[in-house]
Amino acid sequence: MEQQSAFERIYAVVRRIPAGKVASYGQVAGLAGNPRWARVVGYALHRNPDPGTIPCHRVVTRDGRMAPGFAFGGPEIQMQLLLAEGVGFEDGRVIMSEYQWQCNPEELH
Repeated sequence: MEQQSAFERIYAVVRRIPAGKVASYGQVAGLAGNPRWARVVGYALHRNPDPGTIPCHRVVTRDGRMAPGFAFGGPEIQMQLLLAEGVGFEDGRVIMSEYQWQCNPEELH
């Protein structure tokens, strides 16, 4: 099997986040193979080669805040995209207890 790059592994995880759900940077990092890659996830999403199929707007901080450097229009646009998918907010943050994606790592392989 061909070795995937870190970015490819991250993109593969992010593609699986369903509409109406979010994942944290750390969660994506862990599912991509290294829980210490949270910053790498940010770098990868900032360079997202295909926003149409890699829904980077579904990745937020662990406490539900928008990405301060959301590459496709800023945090306000990220929030609008999530609201359009039905994600709930309280005090400007995603309600993580309700909208965080619960993924079994076996589902990714």
